[in-house]
Amino acid sequence: MLEPEMEKTYRDNGFLDRHFQLSPRGTTLKIEIMAGLTTFIAMAYLIFVIPGQFLIAAGIPPASATAATILSTAVATLLMGVYANLPIAMGPGLGLGAVFTFVMVGSMGLSWQTALGAVFISGVLFFILAITNITKAIIAAIPPLLKSAIGVGLGLFIAFIGFKSAGLIVPAPGTILTLGSLKQPGVLLAVIGLIITSLLMAKNIKGAFLLGILATTVIGMFMGVTKVPAGMSDIISLVPPMPADTLGQLDIGAAIGYGLVSIIFTITIVDLFDNIGTLIAISGKAGLLDKDNNLPDINKALLAGSAATMIGGLFGSCTVTSYIESAAGVAAGGKTGLTSVTTGVLFLATLFLTPLAGLVPGAATAPVLIIIGALMIGEITRIDFTDFTNALPAFLTIILMPLTCSIVEGMAFGFIAFTLLKLATGRTREIHPLMYGLAVIFAVHLYMK
Repeated sequence: MLEPEMEKTYRDNGFLDRHFQLSPRGTTLKIEIMAGLTTFIAMAYLIFVIPGQFLIAAGIPPASATAATILSTAVATLLMGVYANLPIAMGPGLGLGAVFTFVMVGSMGLSWQTALGAVFISGVLFFILAITNITKAIIAAIPPLLKSAIGVGLGLFIAFIGFKSAGLIVPAPGTILTLGSLKQPGVLLAVIGLIITSLLMAKNIKGAFLLGILATTVIGMFMGVTKVPAGMSDIISLVPPMPADTLGQLDIGAAIGYGLVSIIFTITIVDLFDNIGTLIAISGKAGLLDKDNNLPDINKALLAGSAATMIGGLFGSCTVTSYIESAAGVAAGGKTGLTSVTTGVLFLATLFLTPLAGLVPGAATAPVLIIIGALMIGEITRIDFTDFTNALPAFLTIILMPLTCSIVEGMAFGFIAFTLLKLATGRTREIHPLMYGLAVIFAVHLYMK
């Protein structure tokens, strides 16, 4: 029951208060809007990073890549806010972007249309899992050490992409890889950007990634790495662009015909981990978990996440997932979906700034990937390396993701090694029955490569 004064406020605030439960959650319209603005500032960097580092590299035309990124983020975030009533923003994932570009399009040689089809199919699978108890079963089956190892390996893979994009790591005949030349303007700019963004992060400045990208881009103009805008038309577009080249261009038939069972499984699992981990962490900070640390109506959030993945495939972006940067908005007081609605509307407004994305060089966005890799590696402290049956599977998962440039291969070796070692040492109680099936699926995938 609400206190009489709060009950009156609840009635007087009308539809917004009733739908988003502002008063029951102890928040106000002003707080929610400011929280949404904070989340937007914290994650606006993806407007530049996702197209510049992933979608364009996959062959998607620049204008459509940027428009698809913004629209996917806005629509998915609005859906999370209106339907699930949670202060969690969504957007194309960095790790999943790496899978899309460097695994599916790169190493597997798929067209981006086929890759989008696989993204859509994984969203459908995610939806099916979300409305059943299969989701909980799969998550429960994978041991915590492998969940942590996946996060660490993904972080190293993302950082490796950042180093490569910055030109800090280049191919070398004798040593496979070596340090790039700082005499190259682009490489030097990336180092400058890394220093600037790192200092902003160290000082806990809100929107550090976005500010770092913008500052590095301006410096790049003086260094001749990127062009100086000739007029407002190079920054603002009065007619917002649409993803004309990608909207509805996904090729589901080709994806099914290719036989993408393992890759779709991997996308779905990584998406599940991303969403559930972020949902629990952010909801906990917002005080929305029950006494058992569970999120009530979590299926609503998972359904929103699965729909968001399908939306990404339709618009022309890689898999959409929950963003941990939502924590910034929660720290600013956000407790309801109105925070997400505010963030989503702000992303829609950035459609008018899409020309600005064309001015941002890869050297300005690469530092973000490197720093995110550094943040993700913290999960390694959760792994017990004193137990060899844990250490080897975790090590294989972590090291093979960046070395093979494939999240799938890292997970495959880790899952198989865990199952075999525990089985060989008689520690079958530590193996969830579903792990046997997952190990077989990955073994078939490796054999069929």
